[in-house]
Amino acid sequence: MRELPPAELARWRSDDDRQPPVVVDVREPWELERCSLPGVVHVPMRELPGRLGELPRDRDVVVVCHHGVRSRQVAHYLVRLGYMAVWNLTGGVAAWADQVDPAMPRY
Repeated sequence: MRELPPAELARWRSDDDRQPPVVVDVREPWELERCSLPGVVHVPMRELPGRLGELPRDRDVVVVCHHGVRSRQVAHYLVRLGYMAVWNLTGGVAAWADQVDPAMPRY
């Protein structure tokens, strides 16, 4: 599991020469209603064990939450299950709003 700063994720997602990662948002539904990154796969943390089949093992997976704490726990969990290319978005959507998208609502 590696940490990924928000600006690096933004560059990665816009790089046409690089396959974009699968971005998994593990926040609760009410949190996504407040704000979210475009194109995420929403799998609330509590539902993850029953929905692992939705996460590809052959792609980079970036896990996201509000501040990067829950996502770090999920990233470690995925690594223990054998996922190889797992990243935690450092600081979560709060850091994304601060560093990449200042127009994103905060909560």
